[in-house]
Amino acid sequence: MQSDNPTAAILVIGDEILSGRTREGNAHHLAGVLTATGFDLREMRIVADDHDQIVAAIRALDSSLGGAYDLLFTSGGIGPTHDDITADAVAAAHGTTVEINDEARALLQARCDRMGVELTPNRLRMARVPVGATLIDNAVSAAPGFSIGRTHVMAGVPEVFRGMVDWLIPRLPGGQPAQSLSVEVRRGESEVAEELQALAAEFPDLSMGSYPFHDERGWGTNLVVRGLDGERVAFAMSELKRLLKL
Repeated sequence: MQSDNPTAAILVIGDEILSGRTREGNAHHLAGVLTATGFDLREMRIVADDHDQIVAAIRALDSSLGGAYDLLFTSGGIGPTHDDITADAVAAAHGTTVEINDEARALLQARCDRMGVELTPNRLRMARVPVGATLIDNAVSAAPGFSIGRTHVMAGVPEVFRGMVDWLIPRLPGGQPAQSLSVEVRRGESEVAEELQALAAEFPDLSMGSYPFHDERGWGTNLVVRGLDGERVAFAMSELKRLLKL
């Protein structure tokens, strides 16, 4: 699909994801939001809680560091424990250091005061932010995310992540949301491959995919046409149905 939309990547950080202990859902959620708001998501990665791996991934993905994409969104590793090392790795990737951010400290102190608890050193770790970064609001638990360069760093806790996404995405310059249409056929992929290939050649500006499934009625395939021009997507879908005699 041809597009001038900003390109994006998602970096998920956490041993618990790689071990299978935690089911990853943040990238899936953000992918849908990005598609709906005019960003072209091009890559997802998952890395361990390993400083060097995180640094290498950020440098490879953030265009402000010579990486591949206009925007990079990360999930995980900014909590209060010793293995929450994302802030340090992001700072290293961007050639800066981490310090207690005064605004972040004030947000955490206010929340602790409301809850009647102490702002302990571990809780204060969540105010450690790379020098030069700006904060991402966290309406759920106060501990902010942050943005530096083209990297936007958010929490791994799903509810908090989604709140940060809701705050951040409207503040970024997006593009034109993709339009899509789909049709379900009770045929295997191999039975529709020729027609889909012919249509893809006729409409090189559109994206076309086939997604097989199996249910109580047997095998079938969902055929999807995507593009930025809704009328052209609709015309291509009508042509596909004609080719398949639907």
